Amino acid sequence: MFNQLKEDINIVFDRDPAARSKIEVIMTYPGFHALLLHRLNHWLWGVNLKFISRFIAYFSRWLTGIEIHPGAVIGKRFFIDHGMGVVVGETAVIGDDCTLYHGVTLGGTSWKKGKRHPTLGNGVVVGAGAKVLGPIEIGDNARIGSNAVVVRSVSADTTIVGIPGRVATTDSVKPSPEQEEMAKKIGFDAYGASQELPDPVAVAINSMLEHIHTMDKEMERMCHEIKSLGGGMDDRSVEEINSEPVDDGTGSTCPEARAKEG
Repeated sequence: MFNQLKEDINIVFDRDPAARSKIEVIMTYPGFHALLLHRLNHWLWGVNLKFISRFIAYFSRWLTGIEIHPGAVIGKRFFIDHGMGVVVGETAVIGDDCTLYHGVTLGGTSWKKGKRHPTLGNGVVVGAGAKVLGPIEIGDNARIGSNAVVVRSVSADTTIVGIPGRVATTDSVKPSPEQEEMAKKIGFDAYGASQELPDPVAVAINSMLEHIHTMDKEMERMCHEIKSLGGGMDDRSVEEINSEPVDDGTGSTCPEARAKEG
Protein backbone atom coordinates (compact mmCIF):
# COMPACT_ATOMS: atom_id res chain seq x y z
CA MET A 1 0.00 0.00 0.00
CA PHE A 2 2.79 2.41 0.89
CA ASN A 3 4.56 1.63 -2.37
CA GLN A 4 1.35 2.47 -4.25
CA LEU A 5 1.03 5.75 -2.32
CA LYS A 6 4.64 6.65 -3.07
CA GLU A 7 4.12 5.87 -6.75
CA ASP A 8 0.97 8.03 -6.90
CA ILE A 9 2.93 10.95 -5.43
CA ASN A 10 5.99 10.56 -7.64
CA ILE A 11 3.96 10.40 -10.86
CA VAL A 12 2.78 13.96 -10.23
CA PHE A 13 6.35 15.23 -10.61
CA ASP A 14 6.70 13.39 -13.91
CA ARG A 15 3.63 15.00 -15.47
CA ASP A 16 3.25 18.38 -13.78
CA PRO A 17 6.23 20.75 -13.92
CA ALA A 18 4.44 23.02 -11.43
CA ALA A 19 4.84 20.47 -8.62
CA ARG A 20 7.59 21.59 -6.23
CA SER A 21 7.49 19.30 -3.20
CA LYS A 22 5.84 16.15 -1.91
CA ILE A 23 4.09 18.03 0.86
CA GLU A 24 2.59 20.37 -1.74
CA VAL A 25 1.28 17.39 -3.72
CA ILE A 26 -0.16 15.73 -0.63
CA MET A 27 -1.86 18.88 0.64
CA THR A 28 -2.99 20.76 -2.48
CA TYR A 29 -3.51 18.36 -5.41
CA PRO A 30 -7.19 17.38 -5.80
CA GLY A 31 -6.34 14.69 -8.36
CA PHE A 32 -4.14 12.96 -5.80
CA HIS A 33 -6.84 13.25 -3.13
CA ALA A 34 -9.50 11.83 -5.47
CA LEU A 35 -7.27 8.91 -6.44
CA LEU A 36 -6.35 8.16 -2.82
CA LEU A 37 -10.00 8.09 -1.75
CA HIS A 38 -10.91 6.00 -4.79
CA ARG A 39 -8.37 3.34 -3.82
CA LEU A 40 -10.22 3.03 -0.51
CA ASN A 41 -13.66 3.21 -2.12
CA HIS A 42 -12.86 0.53 -4.68
CA TRP A 43 -11.71 -1.85 -1.94
CA LEU A 44 -14.91 -1.20 0.05
CA TRP A 45 -16.95 -1.76 -3.11
CA GLY A 46 -15.20 -5.09 -3.64
CA VAL A 47 -16.05 -6.32 -0.12
CA ASN A 48 -19.70 -5.39 -0.67
CA LEU A 49 -19.71 -2.28 1.55
CA LYS A 50 -21.33 -0.37 -1.27
CA PHE A 51 -23.20 2.28 0.68
CA ILE A 52 -20.10 3.31 2.61
CA SER A 53 -18.03 3.43 -0.56
CA ARG A 54 -20.66 5.56 -2.33
CA PHE A 55 -20.86 7.92 0.63
CA ILE A 56 -17.07 8.42 0.67
CA ALA A 57 -17.16 8.90 -3.10
CA TYR A 58 -19.79 11.61 -2.58
CA PHE A 59 -17.53 13.29 -0.02
CA SER A 60 -14.60 13.01 -2.44
CA ARG A 61 -16.63 14.73 -5.13
CA TRP A 62 -17.53 17.56 -2.76
CA LEU A 63 -13.88 17.91 -1.68
CA THR A 64 -12.14 17.68 -5.06
CA GLY A 65 -14.72 18.35 -7.79
CA ILE A 66 -13.82 14.93 -9.24
CA GLU A 67 -16.43 12.18 -9.43
CA ILE A 68 -15.12 8.62 -9.63
CA HIS A 69 -17.54 5.76 -9.10
CA PRO A 70 -16.20 3.19 -6.59
CA GLY A 71 -16.73 0.43 -9.14
CA ALA A 72 -14.32 1.94 -11.68
CA VAL A 73 -11.04 0.05 -12.14
CA ILE A 74 -7.94 2.27 -12.23
CA GLY A 75 -4.41 1.09 -12.94
CA LYS A 76 -1.03 2.26 -11.71
CA ARG A 77 0.54 5.69 -12.13
CA PHE A 78 -2.78 7.35 -12.94
CA PHE A 79 -2.78 11.16 -12.95
CA ILE A 80 -5.57 13.72 -13.02
CA ASP A 81 -4.34 17.24 -13.78
CA HIS A 82 -6.43 20.08 -12.29
CA GLY A 83 -9.37 17.69 -12.16
CA MET A 84 -12.44 19.88 -11.74
CA GLY A 85 -15.40 18.34 -13.55
CA VAL A 86 -13.85 14.92 -14.22
CA VAL A 87 -16.42 12.10 -14.21
CA VAL A 88 -15.51 8.39 -14.33
CA GLY A 89 -18.40 5.93 -14.57
CA GLU A 90 -19.00 2.68 -12.71
CA THR A 91 -17.83 0.21 -15.36
CA ALA A 92 -14.95 2.33 -16.68
CA VAL A 93 -11.54 0.64 -16.80
CA ILE A 94 -8.37 2.76 -16.91
CA GLY A 95 -5.00 1.16 -17.64
CA ASP A 96 -1.56 2.06 -16.33
CA ASP A 97 0.15 5.42 -16.95
CA CYS A 98 -3.02 7.22 -18.08
CA THR A 99 -3.65 10.96 -17.74
CA LEU A 100 -6.96 12.85 -17.62
CA TYR A 101 -7.34 16.62 -17.68
CA HIS A 102 -10.15 18.71 -16.25
CA GLY A 103 -13.66 18.35 -17.61
CA VAL A 104 -13.13 14.81 -18.94
CA THR A 105 -16.08 12.41 -18.91
CA LEU A 106 -15.76 8.64 -19.19
CA GLY A 107 -19.50 8.09 -19.46
CA GLY A 108 -22.16 5.75 -20.69
CA THR A 109 -24.70 5.99 -23.48
CA SER A 110 -27.22 3.48 -22.16
CA TRP A 111 -29.29 2.89 -19.03
CA LYS A 112 -28.90 -0.86 -19.36
CA LYS A 113 -26.91 -2.67 -16.69
CA GLY A 114 -23.59 -4.28 -17.50
CA LYS A 115 -20.56 -2.82 -19.24
CA ARG A 116 -21.53 0.67 -20.41
CA HIS A 117 -18.42 2.81 -19.89
CA PRO A 118 -15.10 3.04 -21.78
CA THR A 119 -11.97 0.97 -21.33
CA LEU A 120 -8.71 2.92 -21.63
CA GLY A 121 -5.50 1.08 -22.46
CA ASN A 122 -2.08 1.92 -21.05
CA GLY A 123 -0.56 5.35 -21.60
CA VAL A 124 -3.76 7.03 -22.81
CA VAL A 125 -4.04 10.83 -22.51
CA VAL A 126 -7.47 12.48 -22.59
CA GLY A 127 -7.47 16.25 -23.11
CA ALA A 128 -9.50 18.85 -21.25
CA GLY A 129 -13.24 18.71 -21.84
CA ALA A 130 -13.16 15.51 -23.89
CA LYS A 131 -16.05 13.03 -23.65
CA VAL A 132 -15.41 9.32 -24.14
CA LEU A 133 -18.78 7.59 -24.15
CA GLY A 134 -20.05 4.05 -24.25
CA PRO A 135 -18.50 0.58 -23.82
CA ILE A 136 -15.72 1.32 -26.28
CA GLU A 137 -12.01 0.59 -26.14
CA ILE A 138 -9.26 3.18 -26.40
CA GLY A 139 -5.99 1.58 -27.50
CA ASP A 140 -2.63 1.93 -25.78
CA ASN A 141 -0.92 5.32 -26.07
CA ALA A 142 -3.91 6.90 -27.83
CA ARG A 143 -4.44 10.66 -27.54
CA ILE A 144 -7.89 12.23 -27.24
CA GLY A 145 -7.84 15.93 -28.12
CA SER A 146 -9.46 18.61 -25.98
CA ASN A 147 -13.27 18.80 -26.30
CA ALA A 148 -13.39 15.77 -28.59
CA VAL A 149 -16.43 13.48 -28.36
CA VAL A 150 -15.48 9.84 -28.88
CA VAL A 151 -18.21 7.21 -29.31
CA ARG A 152 -16.28 4.55 -31.24
CA SER A 153 -13.30 2.41 -30.33
CA VAL A 154 -9.88 3.91 -31.03
CA SER A 155 -6.79 2.04 -32.22
CA ALA A 156 -3.50 2.17 -30.36
CA ASP A 157 -1.12 5.10 -31.02
CA THR A 158 -3.90 7.16 -32.59
CA THR A 159 -4.79 10.82 -32.09
CA ILE A 160 -8.50 11.74 -32.10
CA VAL A 161 -9.91 15.25 -32.49
CA GLY A 162 -13.26 16.87 -33.21
CA ILE A 163 -16.97 16.20 -32.74
CA PRO A 164 -17.57 13.41 -33.41
CA GLY A 165 -14.03 12.20 -32.86
CA ARG A 166 -11.99 11.55 -36.00
CA VAL A 167 -8.47 10.34 -36.55
CA ALA A 168 -6.04 13.22 -37.02
CA THR A 169 -2.95 12.57 -39.11
CA THR A 170 0.29 14.40 -38.41
CA ASP A 171 1.80 13.74 -41.86
CA SER A 172 -0.13 16.50 -43.59
CA VAL A 173 0.83 17.53 -47.12
CA LYS A 174 1.46 21.19 -47.91
CA PRO A 175 -1.37 22.54 -50.05
CA SER A 176 -0.63 23.16 -53.72
CA PRO A 177 -0.70 26.72 -55.15
CA GLU A 178 -3.98 25.86 -56.91
CA GLN A 179 -5.56 24.76 -53.62
CA GLU A 180 -4.40 27.91 -51.88
CA GLU A 181 -5.77 30.08 -54.71
CA MET A 182 -9.17 28.37 -54.60
CA ALA A 183 -9.28 28.64 -50.81
CA LYS A 184 -8.63 32.38 -51.02
CA LYS A 185 -11.46 32.78 -53.54
CA ILE A 186 -14.05 31.25 -51.23
CA GLY A 187 -12.60 32.76 -48.06
CA PHE A 188 -11.41 29.55 -46.43
CA ASP A 189 -7.99 28.74 -45.03
CA ALA A 190 -7.82 24.99 -44.55
CA TYR A 191 -4.33 25.15 -43.09
CA GLY A 192 -4.57 28.34 -41.05
CA ALA A 193 -4.23 26.73 -37.64
CA SER A 194 -3.50 23.10 -38.37
CA GLN A 195 0.09 22.61 -39.45
CA GLU A 196 1.04 20.26 -36.63
CA LEU A 197 -2.34 18.60 -36.03
CA PRO A 198 -4.68 19.17 -38.99
CA ASP A 199 -8.40 19.17 -38.35
CA PRO A 200 -9.96 16.29 -40.33
CA VAL A 201 -12.72 18.63 -41.48
CA ALA A 202 -10.11 21.02 -42.87
CA VAL A 203 -8.42 18.16 -44.69
CA ALA A 204 -11.77 17.08 -46.19
CA ILE A 205 -12.53 20.63 -47.36
CA ASN A 206 -9.05 20.87 -48.85
CA SER A 207 -9.83 17.72 -50.87
CA MET A 208 -13.01 19.42 -52.11
CA LEU A 209 -10.97 22.43 -53.20
CA GLU A 210 -8.71 20.12 -55.19
CA HIS A 211 -11.77 18.52 -56.80
CA ILE A 212 -13.25 21.91 -57.71
CA HIS A 213 -9.96 22.98 -59.28
CA THR A 214 -9.81 19.76 -61.31
CA MET A 215 -13.42 20.24 -62.49
CA ASP A 216 -12.66 23.81 -63.60
CA LYS A 217 -9.73 22.63 -65.69
CA GLU A 218 -11.74 19.78 -67.20
CA MET A 219 -14.67 22.07 -68.11
CA GLU A 220 -12.28 24.52 -69.74
CA ARG A 221 -10.74 21.71 -71.80
CA MET A 222 -14.19 20.39 -72.85
CA CYS A 223 -15.32 23.84 -73.98
CA HIS A 224 -12.18 24.27 -76.04
CA GLU A 225 -12.69 20.87 -77.72
CA ILE A 226 -16.36 21.60 -78.53
CA LYS A 227 -15.46 24.94 -80.08
CA SER A 228 -12.70 23.35 -82.18
CA LEU A 229 -15.28 20.91 -83.59
CA GLY A 230 -17.58 23.77 -84.61
CA GLY A 231 -20.01 23.41 -81.77
CA GLY A 232 -21.91 26.42 -80.49
CA MET A 233 -20.92 27.57 -77.02
CA ASP A 234 -22.09 30.42 -74.86
CA ASP A 235 -19.19 32.86 -74.73
CA ARG A 236 -20.26 34.31 -71.41
CA SER A 237 -17.45 33.97 -68.89
CA VAL A 238 -18.05 32.35 -65.53
CA GLU A 239 -18.25 34.97 -62.82
CA GLU A 240 -15.31 34.85 -60.43
CA ILE A 241 -15.94 33.85 -56.83
CA ASN A 242 -15.74 36.85 -54.53
CA SER A 243 -15.88 36.22 -50.78
CA GLU A 244 -15.55 39.94 -49.94
CA PRO A 245 -18.75 41.84 -48.99
CA VAL A 246 -19.83 44.46 -51.51
CA ASP A 247 -21.49 47.69 -50.39
CA ASP A 248 -24.11 48.77 -52.94
CA GLY A 249 -24.67 52.17 -51.33
CA THR A 250 -27.63 51.07 -49.18
CA GLY A 251 -25.46 50.65 -46.11
CA SER A 252 -25.93 46.89 -46.08
CA THR A 253 -23.72 44.20 -47.60
CA CYS A 254 -26.07 41.31 -46.90
CA PRO A 255 -28.72 40.52 -49.56
CA GLU A 256 -31.03 38.99 -46.92
CA ALA A 257 -30.76 42.11 -44.75
CA ARG A 258 -31.46 44.39 -47.73
CA ALA A 259 -34.55 42.32 -48.57
CA LYS A 260 -35.90 42.79 -45.08
CA GLU A 261 -35.18 46.52 -45.21
CA GLY A 262 -37.05 46.75 -48.52
